[in-house]
Amino acid sequence: MPVQERIAALLPQIVALRQDLHAHPEILFDCHRTSGIVADFLRKIGCDTVETGIGRTGVVGLIHGRNGPGRCIGLRADMDALPIHEATGLPYASTEAGKMHACGHDGHTAMLLGAAQYLAESRAFDGTVAVIFQPAEEGGGGGREMCEDGLMDRFAITEVYGMHNWPGVPTGTFAIRPGPFFAATDQFEIAVEGRGGHAAKPHHCIDTTVVAAHIVLALQSIVSRNADPTQEIVVSVTSFVTESQAFNVIPQHVTLRGTVRTLSTEMRALAEDRLPKLAEMTAQAYGATARVNYMRGYPVMVNTEAETEYAAEAARAISGDCATAPLVMGGEDFAYMLEERPGAYILVGNGDSADVHHPKYNFNDDAIPAGCAYWVELVARRLPMTNAA
Repeated sequence: MPVQERIAALLPQIVALRQDLHAHPEILFDCHRTSGIVADFLRKIGCDTVETGIGRTGVVGLIHGRNGPGRCIGLRADMDALPIHEATGLPYASTEAGKMHACGHDGHTAMLLGAAQYLAESRAFDGTVAVIFQPAEEGGGGGREMCEDGLMDRFAITEVYGMHNWPGVPTGTFAIRPGPFFAATDQFEIAVEGRGGHAAKPHHCIDTTVVAAHIVLALQSIVSRNADPTQEIVVSVTSFVTESQAFNVIPQHVTLRGTVRTLSTEMRALAEDRLPKLAEMTAQAYGATARVNYMRGYPVMVNTEAETEYAAEAARAISGDCATAPLVMGGEDFAYMLEERPGAYILVGNGDSADVHHPKYNFNDDAIPAGCAYWVELVARRLPMTNAA
C-alpha cells in the first residue's frame, strides 16, 4: 500500500493517541506514563528491540529492514510537557492542573509512532532505524542524559534527525536551514548586596534597587556596544526580586535572574566574560557588591550541511517545497545529539495556531500525515533498498 494511503488509514489511531497524550501531560523526566505507552506501542507493532530507561525515562525502538540489521539512523521525538495551565477549552484538554502540552511534543511523539508503525510493517529499507523518544527537552537536558547513557554508541547510530512543529508556517509544509539554527541558552543570577534601611533616609543606605536597576541597563551594553552588530545575541533580565515588600524599606539584597542567547561560540564567550564584569563593577561604583553565577545551558544547535540537504530533499518529496527557516533564539537540546553525530532538525508547519508555550496553543492534527510521511521518506532515502542477498 502506498505510504500516503497507509498513513491515512492509521490517522484516526494516531490522532486518538496524540489527544490522549495531550490530556495526560508529564513534566521533565517524569514521563513514566508516556514512555510506558510508547514502549507498549513499539512492542505491539513488532519493533525488533525496545529499550527503556535511557536518560531516565527515554525509550528507543529498533526496526530492522528486510535484509536485516545494518547501518543505523536515529529519528528523535520529545515527550515532555510544560508547567503551564491550559486555557484551550478542548474536550481533550489537560487533566493535570498546571501541566500542559504547550509545545506540541504530544504531536511529535504521535507522528514518530505513526511512522514507526509503517516502517515496522513495510521494512522497505536496508539497515536499522532507531526511533528515539526523549524526556525533559523543556529545560531538563534529556537529550544530554540520553547521550551520556551511551545512546549513539549503544545503538551504533551514524546520523540523527529531529523535527518540531512551527506555528505560523502553513500546515504540513517544511522549513530548515544548515549550520547554527537554535541558540545556546545560558542563564545567570546576580546577587546584589548593599546597605538596607529606612526609605526616608537613603543617605544612610546603599540602595540595592538603584544599583540593580543600573546593572540591568548596563547589561544591555553587551549587545549594543560589545557585540559585533552582525552577530545574534540576546541578553534578557527576567526577574528582579527584593527581600522586602514594604513601601518604606530599602532592601539589603536584590537578586536578578535572566538568560543569554547566542548562536556562536565567540558571542557566547563574550557574554560570559562581560556580564560578570559589568555587574560587579557597576555595583562597586555605587558602593555595593554583586556576586554573579553564570550557568551554561543548552549549546547552539547546528545542522550539518549534507544531512540538512538530505532532510530538505525528503521534505520536498512530501510537500513540494522546503523553505529556508529563520534563525531561532530559543533553545533545543537536540543540540546534544547533533554534537555527537551528523544530522538535521526540521520544522513542520502547525498553521495559524497560538504560539508554542502559550496557554491556548494546540498541536494541529492536520500536520500528522506530513510529519509521518516525512520520516518514512527520509528513511527510504538514507537507507535505500538493495537486492536481498
